[in-house]
Amino acid sequence: MASGVFDDALIQHLWSTEELRNIFNDHNRVQKWLDFEAALALEQAALGIIPKAAAEEIAANAKISKIDIHAVAAEIRRIKHPLVPAVKAVQNLCKPENGEYIHFGPTTQDVLDTATMLQIKDAHAIYLRDMKAIGNALVKLCEQHRATPMVGRSHGVQALPITFGHKAAIWLSEMGRNYERLRQLEERMFVGGMVGAVGTQASFGPKAKELEQRVMKRLGLGVADINWQPARDRFAEYVNLLSLIGATLGKIANEIIILEHTEIGELYEPFSAGKVGSSTMPHKRNPSSCEAAVSISRGLRYNASFMLESMIIEHERDGSAWRGEWKALPESCLMAGGLLAMMKYVLTDLHVDVKQMRHNLDRLGGFLLSERVMFVLSDKVGKQTAHDLVYEASMHGIENGVSFESALMKNAQVKAALSTDELKAALDPTNYVGRAPEIVDEVVSAQRASGWLNY
Repeated sequence: MASGVFDDALIQHLWSTEELRNIFNDHNRVQKWLDFEAALALEQAALGIIPKAAAEEIAANAKISKIDIHAVAAEIRRIKHPLVPAVKAVQNLCKPENGEYIHFGPTTQDVLDTATMLQIKDAHAIYLRDMKAIGNALVKLCEQHRATPMVGRSHGVQALPITFGHKAAIWLSEMGRNYERLRQLEERMFVGGMVGAVGTQASFGPKAKELEQRVMKRLGLGVADINWQPARDRFAEYVNLLSLIGATLGKIANEIIILEHTEIGELYEPFSAGKVGSSTMPHKRNPSSCEAAVSISRGLRYNASFMLESMIIEHERDGSAWRGEWKALPESCLMAGGLLAMMKYVLTDLHVDVKQMRHNLDRLGGFLLSERVMFVLSDKVGKQTAHDLVYEASMHGIENGVSFESALMKNAQVKAALSTDELKAALDPTNYVGRAPEIVDEVVSAQRASGWLNY
């Protein structure tokens, strides 16, 4: 029986991807522990701290394929320690005189923190890849619909015309900032830990600093300026950034859901042959992918709070905080991967109903253009007077079911100031999108120039 959404064969595809699950599964986690132990042994041998033969044998046996992970798990439960059974398993594969040198100096958290950082770094590359794909999909939407008119809404109701390209360009710009944030944190984020029990490196001897530099270089990580076992801001920052990215994608997914409402019908997530919307209503095409994305986004935001709580540490190490990360951090990485993959799918094949967008521009019977009429009229009668005249006509028309044009023409001052042709031109919603197309071009050009997109 599955214990949660990530290992439930029926729904795991909604919350994660196989690619991310392979990074955060038990086998890869333990392998990252062993990678640390192998790197440490090899660099200790290079510095003359332990025998070369011992290091080579430790490295050769530090392979998850050579140990029984179920036996390791059982021993972890028995002795109540998360690392020692794995170390013992490798030690037992070595000659007795060589196996004694495994784990020569580090504390458990050195190994687990560094291994976790290696897992996140692998996931990080996937996030960057999928964010680029999302950015590319958004660029295409921007360019295809830079001048496609649609209703702009504020406070949930129709406000003024915009273009769909303008809406997509806002999404693109936001995703560009998120990509930039991910790249900016890399240098301070991806460091390992090799400081010993309380952070002084006493157990590593006089060559501790050089040894740390060599080990981290071998692992592809940077060197921290000081012990970060009691300073969990790196992990907290990373999960909070994932939640920020998740909030952006959740916002986009939620907007698609709203615009897919039957009464609006302007956007539709991809629909594949065989997809079923309802077990009882065969006609339905539900926005199921976007609904899943909104839900995942919420989960990410809750875990961001959990990670902030894990920053509260007592003294030099605190297992109560550390253990909280074991839940929230891999969960967040899995959810982020699932969310990015899902929205990449949605945005790459998003269906835009241009005709329905145009139809909705006329739903208010012209009242959508009240601002434009006011400004056209202000050239003849003054801005404040124009506002009062248009307000009076709007309220009369809306309350009595009269079109905006008819309500305006019934006003003697308006009729005297504007000809029928002038008013009809002012009421054309496709001609009142301002600089929207040019703004779209500017955003796309800037995002391409920033270098994060694939073209």
